[in-house]
Amino acid sequence: MGDSVREQMTIAAPVADVVEVLLAIERYPEWARDLKAATVLARDDEGRATEARFRAAGFGYSTEYTLSYDHGTPGRLAWVLTEGDVTRKLDGHYDLTDRGDGTTDVVYELEAELVLPLPGFVKRRTAHKITHTALAELKARVEGDAAP
Repeated sequence: MGDSVREQMTIAAPVADVVEVLLAIERYPEWARDLKAATVLARDDEGRATEARFRAAGFGYSTEYTLSYDHGTPGRLAWVLTEGDVTRKLDGHYDLTDRGDGTTDVVYELEAELVLPLPGFVKRRTAHKITHTALAELKARVEGDAAP
């Protein structure tokens, strides 16, 4: 079983703006600093990514993984790892909730399991850094800031 983390943040933008950024997977490297490449491999009938391959900086070197996306639950973008070189599991989701005032609550949950044996505290610290950074960078991108 992997380590799970959950973070929440409010973004000063409507849900539609957050969804637009999240669905533009090929543009993730423009705002997610640890991602070096993102390639959509398959799309559904609505043009949304159903499978994407990523190259990221991780643990001092480059890592590659493929995620399969599920768009079946309204207000949620979910994914599961289908292939990874240093990860056994990298499953998660974004849950988006309209606050009714033009802002969006975003919950990011991630369960990660690495192939590499690492002490538990290192894995937990890394997972928390990933989720916190992912939300801060998403917030900056959606709100139009240059950096989180």
